[in-house]
Amino acid sequence: MRAIGWALLVMMTPLAAQRGVPSRGEISAMERSFDQRLQRFSFEAPMELLGMTRGLYLPAYGAVFTAEVNLVQTPGISPFRPAISKEDVARIRAAKVKRLPELKTMMREMLLTSAGSLDRLPLDEHMVLGVSLFYSSWEESAGLPRVITMQAQKRALLDVATNRMARTSLNSIIQTREEQ
Repeated sequence: MRAIGWALLVMMTPLAAQRGVPSRGEISAMERSFDQRLQRFSFEAPMELLGMTRGLYLPAYGAVFTAEVNLVQTPGISPFRPAISKEDVARIRAAKVKRLPELKTMMREMLLTSAGSLDRLPLDEHMVLGVSLFYSSWEESAGLPRVITMQAQKRALLDVATNRMARTSLNSIIQTREEQ
């Protein structure tokens, strides 16, 4: 009987050790989920996902995901369109300025929903989502961020997701950083 107990203990030890570390499969599932959310953002005026979301787990820190997007699909320069008009430049800038708060809201929601999906990420570790924004060389991008990074502790995100904390506390839970 003792031998069976020891055998079970030995067999379960690797499982217990792995429970606190997200698998590559879990990280890949979150990558696909982020890609789908970004691609389905708006049917009428979609964002361009440039490359696929990449994620990784950093031991003792948390899960980090990055993506690169163009907030608004923009025309390219070609022999048929050798230059972009000033009106188009202004229109595209206005559309991107309008889209920025929408992207930030979506990023907060993505962090919130992903906290419940990464079961094996320890509660005291972080979830990070970084989005690099693409601008063509002809765009007026002064004052617009190049990178938006959001991070929060998984436990706090789960507290909001399960209504133990008010949804209005997301702004204080999620640390947001913009780089220009």
